[in-house]
Amino acid sequence: MAFYIVETTEQLNELFEKNYKKIFVEPIYFNDNVHPILNDISLLYLKPLCGDKGYMLCISHSESLSLHKSHINDLLLTYDEVYVRDRKAFIFHFPAPNIIDISFNLDKEIDITTQTHKFFYFKYEDKPNINTVIPLVKHYEKCELIFDEVKKYCTIPDNWKFYNRLSNIFFIIEKNGLKINKNVFDEFFKLHNESHSIFNNKIHTQYNLHTTTRRPSDSFNGVNFSALNKTDGCRKAFIPENDYFIEIDITAYHPTIVGKLIGFDFKDETPYEYFAREVNIDIKEAKVEFIKQMYGGIQDKYKDVLFFSKLSEYLENIWEEFQTTGKYTSLSGVVFKQNVLKNMNPNKLLSYLIQGAETYFNVEILWEVIKLTRKKQTQVVLYVYDSILIDYNEDENLLEQIKEIFTKHNLKIKLTKGFNYGSMITI
Repeated sequence: MAFYIVETTEQLNELFEKNYKKIFVEPIYFNDNVHPILNDISLLYLKPLCGDKGYMLCISHSESLSLHKSHINDLLLTYDEVYVRDRKAFIFHFPAPNIIDISFNLDKEIDITTQTHKFFYFKYEDKPNINTVIPLVKHYEKCELIFDEVKKYCTIPDNWKFYNRLSNIFFIIEKNGLKINKNVFDEFFKLHNESHSIFNNKIHTQYNLHTTTRRPSDSFNGVNFSALNKTDGCRKAFIPENDYFIEIDITAYHPTIVGKLIGFDFKDETPYEYFAREVNIDIKEAKVEFIKQMYGGIQDKYKDVLFFSKLSEYLENIWEEFQTTGKYTSLSGVVFKQNVLKNMNPNKLLSYLIQGAETYFNVEILWEVIKLTRKKQTQVVLYVYDSILIDYNEDENLLEQIKEIFTKHNLKIKLTKGFNYGSMITI
């Protein structure tokens, strides 16, 4: 194959016959700013890890013939390892089991473009298929630059099975989407472009899984779903497709997580009830003091409380390890490095570890809930750290089974329900 453009079945077969085992793939979508479920793929850059050049597989571009996506998917299935920078987005289009997300290996942000891309996006940002008219050679140039930056990260990440499950879960939640009351939505939100995330009165969230702590964030197209205002009425814009919403909030989640990390069992009490009893203060004051000690440093008067005694020892150990090795690995397999995390201290490190552990435990819980609701009308539609929002079909009678999942993980929960996300009442 003398040239890098692959646009016919014969050329694709020739690439297949080269029998590569490990490849890097960079998708070129129709528009970089559109949600993957509403987007399509124009080109697919494919670079064998042991090869001397990359190939541009043409699906829909103004300068080329078109390959069928199913034929490309068949080709991808022949490789042992297919490395991408965003598995969650990629599997909307190519849901192959051998896709590996290298962004969990990265220790820096990769943000590469060309002057040509900047020019086109400056002038035609809202054109839905802008990438199909940007010259093919410029896409190839950009992808070659990206590969030069990421090739050293093209290895299977530690804890890759966890990361695959993580991306599968949030792929499903994004795919489910959130139904909206468009009139109410327009009162409170101004999107960059409606077509980038809204279709058929349903808005699609987009979770960033590649944060420093691996705590997913969820801000896309002008809406920060992780921080929706609870008092201004904006949440009323989100409505169920089924009978009503059920939101499940985990009670005292971070203190509970710390208990798991340090091997402390609160038994039948909440962390705040335990602390109030231990130091003989009311529950309201106990909550404030507990959080203050956990994140701000343990005062001498509380160091004999068994939970804080264990926490103090744990903090000393993780800080010593971080100082000695320059890294620390959380339950979710995230390696924190000193050259990435600036101005660290023991309590800041603890905060990062809690967020990593939060993601780890939430993935276990969400996976069980999603398995339970598979092929059901009831679906998880939003995730916000210590809570999940469920679009609930009452006829399916799944609530007790869902609650049992949290009980099995020794978590106490609070349930609310409502006919919109802004009018939830305790049940």
